[in-house]
Amino acid sequence: MDSLAVNKGLAAILVAGIVYSLSGLIAEALVHPQELKESAIKIEGVPAATESAPAKQEGPAPIAPLMASASAERGKDDAQKLCAVCHSFGEGEPAKIGPNLYGILGDKRAHMAGFNYSDGLKALGGTWDYEGLNHWLYDPRSLVPGTRMAFAGIKNDAERADVIAYLRSLAKNPEPLPAVEPAAAKAAEAPAAAGAPGAGGPSFTALVAASDPAAGKADVGKLCAVCHSFEKGEPAKIGPNLYGIVGAPRAHMAGFNYSDGLKALGGTWNEDELNAWLTNPRAVVSGTRMAFPGIKSEKERAAVVAYLRSISPDAPAAPAKP
Repeated sequence: MDSLAVNKGLAAILVAGIVYSLSGLIAEALVHPQELKESAIKIEGVPAATESAPAKQEGPAPIAPLMASASAERGKDDAQKLCAVCHSFGEGEPAKIGPNLYGILGDKRAHMAGFNYSDGLKALGGTWDYEGLNHWLYDPRSLVPGTRMAFAGIKNDAERADVIAYLRSLAKNPEPLPAVEPAAAKAAEAPAAAGAPGAGGPSFTALVAASDPAAGKADVGKLCAVCHSFEKGEPAKIGPNLYGIVGAPRAHMAGFNYSDGLKALGGTWNEDELNAWLTNPRAVVSGTRMAFPGIKSEKERAAVVAYLRSISPDAPAAPAKP
Protein backbone atom coordinates (compact mmCIF):
# COMPACT_ATOMS: atom_id res chain seq x y z
CA MET A 1 0.00 0.00 0.00
CA ASP A 2 1.50 3.40 -1.04
CA SER A 3 1.71 6.43 1.24
CA LEU A 4 -1.11 8.24 -0.60
CA ALA A 5 -3.60 5.48 0.26
CA VAL A 6 -2.52 5.49 3.91
CA ASN A 7 -2.94 9.26 4.12
CA LYS A 8 -6.41 9.00 2.58
CA GLY A 9 -7.44 6.40 5.22
CA LEU A 10 -6.19 8.51 8.12
CA ALA A 11 -7.90 11.57 6.74
CA ALA A 12 -11.18 9.68 6.50
CA ILE A 13 -10.99 8.60 10.14
CA LEU A 14 -10.18 12.14 11.26
CA VAL A 15 -13.08 13.64 9.29
CA ALA A 16 -15.48 11.04 10.72
CA GLY A 17 -14.44 11.94 14.28
CA ILE A 18 -14.91 15.66 13.63
CA VAL A 19 -18.37 15.09 12.12
CA TYR A 20 -19.39 12.91 15.12
CA SER A 21 -18.34 15.57 17.63
CA LEU A 22 -19.98 18.43 15.73
CA SER A 23 -23.26 16.53 15.36
CA GLY A 24 -23.44 16.05 19.16
CA LEU A 25 -22.84 19.76 19.78
CA ILE A 26 -25.41 20.79 17.18
CA ALA A 27 -28.02 18.39 18.63
CA GLU A 28 -27.43 19.70 22.16
CA ALA A 29 -27.83 23.29 20.94
CA LEU A 30 -31.07 22.52 19.09
CA VAL A 31 -32.76 20.25 21.66
CA HIS A 32 -33.26 21.25 25.33
CA PRO A 33 -34.69 18.24 27.23
CA GLN A 34 -36.53 19.01 30.47
CA GLU A 35 -36.25 16.60 33.37
CA LEU A 36 -39.67 15.42 34.53
CA LYS A 37 -40.53 16.35 38.12
CA GLU A 38 -43.04 13.49 38.33
CA SER A 39 -44.04 10.50 36.25
CA ALA A 40 -45.93 11.33 33.05
CA ILE A 41 -48.08 8.23 33.57
CA LYS A 42 -50.33 8.38 36.61
CA ILE A 43 -51.74 5.13 38.00
CA GLU A 44 -54.98 5.46 39.95
CA GLY A 45 -54.51 4.76 43.65
CA VAL A 46 -50.71 4.91 43.58
CA PRO A 47 -49.15 8.15 44.88
CA ALA A 48 -46.60 9.84 42.64
CA ALA A 49 -43.01 9.10 43.63
CA THR A 50 -41.20 12.03 45.18
CA GLU A 51 -37.57 12.33 46.03
CA SER A 52 -37.09 12.75 49.77
CA ALA A 53 -34.54 12.01 52.42
CA PRO A 54 -34.99 8.75 54.38
CA ALA A 55 -37.02 9.11 57.56
CA LYS A 56 -34.72 9.84 60.47
CA GLN A 57 -35.35 8.16 63.80
CA GLU A 58 -35.88 10.75 66.49
CA GLY A 59 -33.73 9.34 69.27
CA PRO A 60 -33.93 6.00 71.05
CA ALA A 61 -37.11 4.19 72.04
CA PRO A 62 -37.98 4.40 75.78
CA ILE A 63 -35.93 1.81 77.64
CA ALA A 64 -38.34 0.68 80.38
CA PRO A 65 -40.57 -1.58 78.21
CA LEU A 66 -37.50 -2.97 76.42
CA MET A 67 -35.93 -4.17 79.66
CA ALA A 68 -38.73 -6.73 80.07
CA SER A 69 -37.25 -8.86 77.27
CA ALA A 70 -33.59 -7.83 77.58
CA SER A 71 -30.92 -10.48 78.13
CA ALA A 72 -27.79 -9.80 80.17
CA GLU A 73 -26.15 -12.81 78.53
CA ARG A 74 -26.71 -11.44 75.01
CA GLY A 75 -25.65 -8.02 76.27
CA LYS A 76 -22.36 -9.42 77.53
CA ASP A 77 -21.62 -10.84 74.07
CA ASP A 78 -22.48 -7.50 72.47
CA ALA A 79 -20.37 -5.58 74.98
CA GLN A 80 -17.39 -7.83 74.28
CA LYS A 81 -17.72 -7.13 70.55
CA LEU A 82 -18.51 -3.42 70.76
CA CYS A 83 -16.97 -2.08 73.97
CA ALA A 84 -14.22 -4.34 75.31
CA VAL A 85 -11.51 -2.72 73.18
CA CYS A 86 -11.95 0.50 75.18
CA HIS A 87 -13.50 -0.59 78.49
CA SER A 88 -12.96 -3.11 81.29
CA PHE A 89 -15.90 -4.61 83.20
CA GLY A 90 -14.58 -6.55 86.20
CA GLU A 91 -14.68 -5.02 89.67
CA GLY A 92 -11.41 -3.20 90.37
CA GLU A 93 -9.97 -3.63 86.88
CA PRO A 94 -7.95 -0.68 85.54
CA ALA A 95 -9.22 1.64 82.83
CA LYS A 96 -8.34 1.14 79.18
CA ILE A 97 -8.91 3.89 76.62
CA GLY A 98 -12.22 4.40 78.42
CA PRO A 99 -13.10 3.92 82.11
CA ASN A 100 -13.96 0.69 83.90
CA LEU A 101 -17.74 0.14 83.79
CA TYR A 102 -18.35 -2.06 86.85
CA GLY A 103 -21.25 -0.67 88.87
CA ILE A 104 -21.95 2.12 86.38
CA LEU A 105 -25.75 1.87 86.49
CA GLY A 106 -26.89 4.06 89.38
CA ASP A 107 -23.43 5.58 89.87
CA LYS A 108 -22.51 9.19 89.17
CA ARG A 109 -21.36 10.23 85.72
CA ALA A 110 -17.57 10.50 85.48
CA HIS A 111 -17.61 7.85 88.23
CA MET A 112 -14.11 6.32 88.00
CA ALA A 113 -11.63 8.10 90.25
CA GLY A 114 -8.53 9.29 88.41
CA PHE A 115 -9.90 8.86 84.89
CA ASN A 116 -9.56 11.87 82.59
CA TYR A 117 -13.17 12.43 81.50
CA SER A 118 -14.11 15.08 78.95
CA ASP A 119 -15.23 18.44 80.33
CA GLY A 120 -18.67 17.93 78.74
CA LEU A 121 -19.28 14.68 80.60
CA LYS A 122 -18.04 16.12 83.90
CA ALA A 123 -20.31 19.15 83.41
CA LEU A 124 -23.31 16.91 82.68
CA GLY A 125 -23.44 15.74 86.29
CA GLY A 126 -26.12 13.51 87.71
CA THR A 127 -26.10 9.71 87.73
CA TRP A 128 -26.28 7.01 85.08
CA ASP A 129 -29.89 5.85 85.19
CA TYR A 130 -31.59 3.60 82.64
CA GLU A 131 -32.77 6.38 80.34
CA GLY A 132 -29.44 8.22 80.54
CA LEU A 133 -27.56 5.09 79.45
CA ASN A 134 -30.18 4.51 76.77
CA HIS A 135 -29.49 7.92 75.19
CA TRP A 136 -25.73 7.65 75.68
CA LEU A 137 -25.50 4.25 74.00
CA TYR A 138 -27.79 5.39 71.20
CA ASP A 139 -25.62 8.40 70.31
CA PRO A 140 -22.96 9.65 72.75
CA ARG A 141 -22.48 12.92 70.84
CA SER A 142 -26.14 13.86 71.13
CA LEU A 143 -25.80 13.75 74.93
CA VAL A 144 -22.30 15.26 75.20
CA PRO A 145 -21.32 17.08 71.95
CA GLY A 146 -17.67 17.39 73.01
CA THR A 147 -17.20 13.78 74.10
CA ARG A 148 -13.93 12.08 73.19
CA MET A 149 -15.73 8.74 72.90
CA ALA A 150 -15.28 7.59 69.30
CA PHE A 151 -18.36 5.37 69.20
CA ALA A 152 -21.20 5.65 66.71
CA GLY A 153 -23.80 4.26 69.08
CA ILE A 154 -26.13 1.23 69.08
CA LYS A 155 -29.17 2.01 66.95
CA ASN A 156 -30.91 -1.35 67.45
CA ASP A 157 -33.28 -0.93 70.41
CA ALA A 158 -33.21 -4.59 71.53
CA GLU A 159 -29.42 -4.78 71.32
CA ARG A 160 -29.07 -1.58 73.33
CA ALA A 161 -31.42 -2.94 76.02
CA ASP A 162 -29.37 -6.16 76.19
CA VAL A 163 -26.18 -4.17 76.79
CA ILE A 164 -27.89 -2.16 79.55
CA ALA A 165 -29.13 -5.42 81.13
CA TYR A 166 -25.51 -6.62 81.15
CA LEU A 167 -24.27 -3.36 82.70
CA ARG A 168 -27.02 -3.74 85.32
CA SER A 169 -25.65 -7.17 86.23
CA LEU A 170 -22.20 -5.70 87.00
CA ALA A 171 -23.03 -4.94 90.62
CA LYS A 172 -23.35 -6.71 93.94
CA ASN A 173 -26.86 -5.28 94.25
CA PRO A 174 -28.24 -4.57 90.77
CA GLU A 175 -30.48 -1.54 90.38
CA PRO A 176 -34.25 -2.18 90.37
CA LEU A 177 -35.72 -2.38 86.90
CA PRO A 178 -37.38 0.81 85.71
CA ALA A 179 -41.11 1.18 86.16
CA VAL A 180 -43.17 0.64 83.01
CA GLU A 181 -46.19 2.78 82.24
CA PRO A 182 -49.44 0.76 82.39
CA ALA A 183 -50.02 0.83 78.61
CA ALA A 184 -46.43 -0.18 77.88
CA ALA A 185 -46.57 -2.89 80.54
CA LYS A 186 -49.71 -4.34 79.00
CA ALA A 187 -48.07 -4.43 75.56
CA ALA A 188 -44.89 -5.99 76.96
CA GLU A 189 -46.85 -8.70 78.76
CA ALA A 190 -49.19 -9.49 75.85
CA PRO A 191 -46.97 -12.20 74.29
CA ALA A 192 -47.10 -14.15 77.55
CA ALA A 193 -50.90 -14.24 77.61
CA ALA A 194 -51.19 -17.28 75.32
CA GLY A 195 -49.10 -19.38 77.69
CA ALA A 196 -50.31 -17.82 80.92
CA PRO A 197 -51.45 -20.01 83.79
CA GLY A 198 -55.07 -21.04 83.59
CA ALA A 199 -55.23 -20.88 79.78
CA GLY A 200 -57.07 -24.20 79.62
CA GLY A 201 -55.91 -27.82 79.19
CA PRO A 202 -54.33 -29.99 81.90
CA SER A 203 -53.44 -28.37 85.22
CA PHE A 204 -49.87 -27.14 85.52
CA THR A 205 -49.10 -29.59 88.33
CA ALA A 206 -50.17 -32.41 86.01
CA LEU A 207 -47.85 -31.07 83.31
CA VAL A 208 -44.99 -30.96 85.82
CA ALA A 209 -45.68 -34.55 86.85
CA ALA A 210 -45.49 -35.63 83.20
CA SER A 211 -42.33 -33.62 82.43
CA ASP A 212 -38.74 -34.81 82.23
CA PRO A 213 -36.49 -33.16 84.85
CA ALA A 214 -33.47 -33.80 82.60
CA ALA A 215 -35.03 -31.60 79.90
CA GLY A 216 -35.68 -28.94 82.52
CA LYS A 217 -32.08 -29.14 83.72
CA ALA A 218 -30.91 -28.51 80.13
CA ASP A 219 -33.24 -25.49 79.87
CA VAL A 220 -32.04 -24.16 83.20
CA GLY A 221 -28.44 -24.45 82.02
CA LYS A 222 -29.26 -22.18 79.09
CA LEU A 223 -31.66 -19.76 80.77
CA CYS A 224 -30.85 -19.51 84.46
CA ALA A 225 -27.33 -20.71 85.28
CA VAL A 226 -25.77 -17.31 84.58
CA CYS A 227 -27.60 -15.83 87.57
CA HIS A 228 -28.38 -18.81 89.83
CA SER A 229 -26.63 -21.78 91.44
CA PHE A 230 -28.46 -25.08 92.04
CA GLU A 231 -26.35 -27.42 94.14
CA LYS A 232 -26.91 -27.71 97.90
CA GLY A 233 -24.78 -25.22 99.80
CA GLU A 234 -23.50 -23.35 96.74
CA PRO A 235 -23.19 -19.57 97.14
CA ALA A 236 -25.52 -17.14 95.40
CA LYS A 237 -24.61 -15.52 92.11
CA ILE A 238 -26.50 -12.46 90.86
CA GLY A 239 -29.61 -14.32 92.00
CA PRO A 240 -30.07 -16.72 94.95
CA ASN A 241 -29.24 -20.42 95.11
CA LEU A 242 -32.33 -22.41 94.07
CA TYR A 243 -31.69 -25.76 95.78
CA GLY A 244 -34.83 -26.83 97.65
CA ILE A 245 -36.95 -23.99 96.29
CA VAL A 246 -40.16 -26.02 95.73
CA GLY A 247 -42.02 -25.86 99.04
CA ALA A 248 -39.62 -23.25 100.46
CA PRO A 249 -40.72 -19.75 101.52
CA ARG A 250 -40.20 -16.92 99.06
CA ALA A 251 -36.98 -15.02 99.78
CA HIS A 252 -35.78 -18.40 101.11
CA MET A 253 -31.98 -18.00 100.98
CA ALA A 254 -30.56 -16.60 104.20
CA GLY A 255 -28.43 -13.51 103.69
CA PHE A 256 -29.49 -12.82 100.10
CA ASN A 257 -30.65 -9.27 99.37
CA TYR A 258 -34.11 -9.88 97.91
CA SER A 259 -36.24 -7.03 96.56
CA ASP A 260 -38.75 -5.53 98.98
CA GLY A 261 -41.58 -6.60 96.68
CA LEU A 262 -40.61 -10.28 96.82
CA LYS A 263 -40.10 -10.18 100.60
CA ALA A 264 -43.51 -8.55 101.01
CA LEU A 265 -45.19 -11.17 98.80
CA GLY A 266 -44.80 -13.90 101.42
CA GLY A 267 -46.06 -17.45 101.00
CA THR A 268 -44.18 -20.43 99.58
CA TRP A 269 -43.03 -21.55 96.15
CA ASN A 270 -45.33 -24.28 94.81
CA GLU A 271 -45.76 -25.41 91.20
CA ASP A 272 -48.45 -22.86 90.33
CA GLU A 273 -46.59 -19.98 91.97
CA LEU A 274 -43.39 -20.91 90.12
CA ASN A 275 -45.42 -21.16 86.90
CA ALA A 276 -46.68 -17.59 87.33
CA TRP A 277 -43.19 -16.34 88.24
CA LEU A 278 -41.47 -18.07 85.32
CA THR A 279 -44.15 -16.80 82.92
CA ASN A 280 -43.44 -13.16 83.79
CA PRO A 281 -41.62 -12.19 87.01
CA ARG A 282 -42.67 -8.53 86.69
CA ALA A 283 -46.34 -9.50 86.65
CA VAL A 284 -45.87 -11.09 90.09
CA VAL A 285 -43.53 -8.47 91.60
CA SER A 286 -43.51 -5.22 89.65
CA GLY A 287 -40.36 -3.97 91.37
CA THR A 288 -38.32 -7.15 91.00
CA ARG A 289 -34.65 -6.75 90.18
CA MET A 290 -34.73 -9.96 88.14
CA ALA A 291 -33.85 -9.05 84.55
CA PHE A 292 -35.57 -12.05 82.98
CA PRO A 293 -38.37 -11.84 80.40
CA GLY A 294 -39.98 -15.15 81.34
CA ILE A 295 -40.46 -18.50 79.61
CA LYS A 296 -43.33 -18.29 77.17
CA SER A 297 -43.71 -22.04 76.52
CA GLU A 298 -45.83 -23.77 79.19
CA LYS A 299 -44.23 -27.10 78.31
CA GLU A 300 -40.76 -25.64 78.87
CA ARG A 301 -41.85 -24.02 82.16
CA ALA A 302 -43.22 -27.36 83.35
CA ALA A 303 -39.90 -29.09 82.58
CA VAL A 304 -37.98 -26.39 84.48
CA VAL A 305 -40.26 -26.75 87.51
CA ALA A 306 -39.91 -30.56 87.30
CA TYR A 307 -36.14 -30.06 87.55
CA LEU A 308 -36.51 -27.63 90.46
CA ARG A 309 -38.74 -30.17 92.19
CA SER A 310 -36.05 -32.83 91.68
CA ILE A 311 -33.58 -30.70 93.67
CA SER A 312 -36.12 -29.95 96.42
CA PRO A 313 -36.04 -32.86 98.89
CA ASP A 314 -38.61 -31.22 101.17
CA ALA A 315 -41.15 -30.49 98.42
CA PRO A 316 -44.73 -31.66 99.02
CA ALA A 317 -45.61 -34.98 97.41
CA ALA A 318 -46.12 -34.72 93.65
CA PRO A 319 -49.35 -35.87 92.04
CA ALA A 320 -49.27 -39.21 90.24
CA LYS A 321 -48.24 -39.10 86.61
CA PRO A 322 -51.25 -39.11 84.26
